[in-house]
Amino acid sequence: MTNIFELSHAAVDEFAARNPTTATAYGLEGHDDRWDDLSPAGVVAQRAFFADLAGQARACEAVSRRDEVATRVLLDECELAIARIDQGDWKADVNNIVSPWQGIRLTFDSAPKATLANWHDLLTRLETIDEALASYRAALQAGLDEGRVASARQVRAAIDQGRQAAGDGSSFDGLRAEWDDSSLADEHPEIATRLDAGIAAAKAAYGAMTDWFEAMYLPAAPEADGVGTDRYVRSASQFLGTTIDPEATYAWGWGEIARISEALVAACAKIDRDASVDDVLHLLTSDPERAAADVDEFIAIMQARQSTAMEALDGVHFDIDPRIRTLEVVTAPPGGAAAPYYTGPSEDFSKPGRVWYPVDGRDSFPLYEEIATAYHEGLPGHHLQIGAQTTMGDELSRYHKLLVWYPGSGEGWALYAEHLMGELGHYEKPDYEVGLLMSQMMRSCRVVIDIGLHCGFAIPDDAPFHPGEAWTYELAVEMMTDVAHVAPAMAESEIVRYLGWPGQAISYKVGERAILDLRAEVQARGDFDLKAFHSTVLGCGSIGLDLLRELVLTA
Repeated sequence: MTNIFELSHAAVDEFAARNPTTATAYGLEGHDDRWDDLSPAGVVAQRAFFADLAGQARACEAVSRRDEVATRVLLDECELAIARIDQGDWKADVNNIVSPWQGIRLTFDSAPKATLANWHDLLTRLETIDEALASYRAALQAGLDEGRVASARQVRAAIDQGRQAAGDGSSFDGLRAEWDDSSLADEHPEIATRLDAGIAAAKAAYGAMTDWFEAMYLPAAPEADGVGTDRYVRSASQFLGTTIDPEATYAWGWGEIARISEALVAACAKIDRDASVDDVLHLLTSDPERAAADVDEFIAIMQARQSTAMEALDGVHFDIDPRIRTLEVVTAPPGGAAAPYYTGPSEDFSKPGRVWYPVDGRDSFPLYEEIATAYHEGLPGHHLQIGAQTTMGDELSRYHKLLVWYPGSGEGWALYAEHLMGELGHYEKPDYEVGLLMSQMMRSCRVVIDIGLHCGFAIPDDAPFHPGEAWTYELAVEMMTDVAHVAPAMAESEIVRYLGWPGQAISYKVGERAILDLRAEVQARGDFDLKAFHSTVLGCGSIGLDLLRELVLTA
């Protein structure tokens, strides 16, 4: 009988072979010259893989708690993957942040480029990108034939991104600059010639599919954005690993907005007790003394913040494995969503964790909000969480360590990390305290906007924002700009994101609440050790919130 850990180890290799772009993102070697088959036939094959894997997992004998957890996690993943396939949303998988439309292009960001063989693999992908897009188009065509089409707002966002990818200043153009900067360029001029042709082919392929989106897909796309309560709750439960009561969570979100609004007034008074919140926020965003002068200075400040956090936290509140002490802060390529993001280290740690900051078009870099973001994306947020998971040896199954991600515990931990750094005194200026509260305010606005738009709930009659009115895209953008004080372009990108990714936006605040509630429950038992609590939570890896609570309380 196969051991669950042996099965999990082999399953990663088979998954990587079936999903080459995911393999590249996770540093799983041997697949960097191929593309996923996103077509209906490819999806059928994926379903068969997960069904067979689930059957094998059920046949494994669990002889320890470790085995039981590994089996449950693998089965949950298989069942979740099968459910998502059967629900058919892959036939209309178009949005502005995390659909194959972005994933195909972003594969080149995480592709290894250290050796000549790496560049040959990358070139093969460039030269065959039309095949990847064709398989994606086949999936969308299947949905189109059934009348299952993404909303027009998501399609228009995809068209805008496609025009950027196909035009001047494309992220594909950056590949030539990377080659020219490499130590291999002088000895292999033939690569440059082939690279130029491959970039041109990739841009043309994106241009052609963008034309298809515009001419064939967009006319069939509905203007309605919301997905309805049933689908929303189903989708949110898949992100969270627990089932929410949408009405109760909606009301709680409004309560959080009220609580944070009061705290924000007090925090702003530390900067100028005679000024309004709006006036203080204007000062924080416009004062050059409170901003980085340019991109290079901004990235340097963010990198230094990660180093400072590493030294302050290691050995005191966390034990940070030496293999993840390297964390790079870099600029993100143009053409993606406007928010910063994190990518984890490779399995062998040859590729470090990275925090990516979109800076395209920015000429100002106020710092007041960026400190909380640094803790969220880097330490002690995603980098510590995902990096620690990668280091856990045989404590977690290989499949769990590399391929499992629940935003409820994942984004919940990152938002908890922002909160924790406040408790530990790492927002040393009132500016940064305000930034933390603004981060919390934005995530609270996400809760009410996401649930309200998708479930069709009215704004409460006692709300401080358009009481009693029905949610619209325009009102959601207004709330993000006027209540969360997000820049207009970012606010629009955020709302399009929520509408195209139902249930994901609430995972931050709902997950943070679950971790804080769990901490309070453990603390109430007595003899509480914060470092031990953190170790226990991180040691569970990325799992659903229900399972996280069960494992922590029975540790």
